[in-house]
Amino acid sequence: MAAHLQTVWMTVLTVAVYLIMRRIYLRWTHPLLNIVIWSAAAMIVFLVVCDIPYSDYVPARNLMTALLGPTTVGLAVPLYRYRKLLRSYATAIVVSVAAGTLLSMILSGLICQYAGLSWDLVVSMVPKGSSTPFAVEIARVYNGIPALSVAIVVVTGTSMAPLGIVLLNWMRVSDPVARGMALGTVSHAQGVALSLMENPQQGAMSGLAMILAGLFTAGLAPLVFRLLG
Repeated sequence: MAAHLQTVWMTVLTVAVYLIMRRIYLRWTHPLLNIVIWSAAAMIVFLVVCDIPYSDYVPARNLMTALLGPTTVGLAVPLYRYRKLLRSYATAIVVSVAAGTLLSMILSGLICQYAGLSWDLVVSMVPKGSSTPFAVEIARVYNGIPALSVAIVVVTGTSMAPLGIVLLNWMRVSDPVARGMALGTVSHAQGVALSLMENPQQGAMSGLAMILAGLFTAGLAPLVFRLLG
């Protein structure tokens, strides 16, 4: 019973921290106020200060991670709501996401090779623009390091989502379709989350871009690795 209560209050605490950080972000809407980064940092500080081992937090983490599946499926709602808009931009969407995905994969691989990294590290880095399930399977199939791919995907999404907003604002890109496609292509779920907070239409576009980026990453992986090899 004590273990279950601990899981419950750890989960409640995590959600509360997230809601506080989300409120702060919505108050100032500054890209550097990344909700995920600051929420994770706050929880890490709490665990360290209270001398709570990470193993005690794992059950709460597993509970919240289990909700990722239904959350991902829930992205179909805005996609369906804006289905007419998606059809009107179908060609531009497919071409832009395919080009962005291919360029990201090739550049990542070339940079890794230029840095002298081993092939397994190159393979682990290349699918960083896709969501975790795609990256893990690509790394496994092509002899990469799945765990490293997961870490790289998380870092990419966490860093590129706020940076992407800064760049889009700097370039004065205000169209929700363009902003959503850009964020979804390069920063997957994190980009989708920020897009949904900016505009529902932008969130729908970002969600579609994230899905297409994963599919294109898996489909283009053989070609990219052949070019890099």
